[in-house]
Amino acid sequence: MSAPQIVRPELPPLSGVDRVLLVAATVLGVGVGGVGLAMSFDTVSAAAARWGFTTPGMLPLAIDLAIPVFTVVNLLLIRMDMPLAWVRFVPWLLTGVTCWLNIAAGTSVSAKVAHGTMPLLWVVLSEVAAHVYAAGIGAVTGRRMEKIRRSRWLLAPVSTFTLWRRMTLWEITSYGDALARERERQLARADLRAEHGRRWRSKTDRRTRVLLKLGELAPATADPEPVPAPEGPVPAVPPVPPKPQARKRPAKPPVKSGRRTLDDVLSEARAVTAAWPVEHLTAERIRQAVSCGAAHSRTVRDALRADRTAGDSGPEAVAA
Repeated sequence: MSAPQIVRPELPPLSGVDRVLLVAATVLGVGVGGVGLAMSFDTVSAAAARWGFTTPGMLPLAIDLAIPVFTVVNLLLIRMDMPLAWVRFVPWLLTGVTCWLNIAAGTSVSAKVAHGTMPLLWVVLSEVAAHVYAAGIGAVTGRRMEKIRRSRWLLAPVSTFTLWRRMTLWEITSYGDALARERERQLARADLRAEHGRRWRSKTDRRTRVLLKLGELAPATADPEPVPAPEGPVPAVPPVPPKPQARKRPAKPPVKSGRRTLDDVLSEARAVTAAWPVEHLTAERIRQAVSCGAAHSRTVRDALRADRTAGDSGPEAVAA
């Protein structure tokens, strides 16, 4: 049997109580962040005046406002599929600067701790909002890498590192997809060793070894194809045969090895998603529907959306 796709259930929609808690947390979080920003502004402004700044208020204003600005810039770059790795570290660097300035403004240990804690309220609020937005973008585009359970790292660190390495190298963003591929790879490896013995690597062709390394090689115990019905008239069975005769079962066709091509996946996806709305054409939904890899799901998603766009523009062109 081929490895089943591990699909996580979708989260239920927010209830009325959840929405109330979300609004309350948002309002209170903005209030707490605003208090931290105001306290940091007053503390650093007073310290900047002692340090000889001609416009002391500009120092905390520029640093504290630059933190959410660069956070939003990083999210917009991710949204436009143009991420820059170093941009995400700019808010963290500015956070360290504003905390250090607040600590330096304190006159005692307690004052240093208090002044250093206040700007963290504003920074933590910005980071939480950025995480929520980035997670939403990753869920839609299929580019967000799912994390591996910590318990798996603890129980099987070596195999978990190998699984994480394959996910990173081959852009397998779904943890369930990676587990299914690893299961297929282990089954295919066991079949090759049972067929060729301990030296199966030297007796296997290079293409098969590469597919096995990628986790794309289907195991030899795949589901057999259905036997086609025999053509021509079926002979009538006598109502009362004198002696029961054993009927020979038709031979099953040999199991086809290999994997589906991109055209096969695209054809199946077009049939499955014919009634889907455009907003449901995401890489994750397509991958779960047709049981394909993450790379194929993104390519099929782009092709299906292009088909929908061409189909929508067709009647308008004819009317013009």
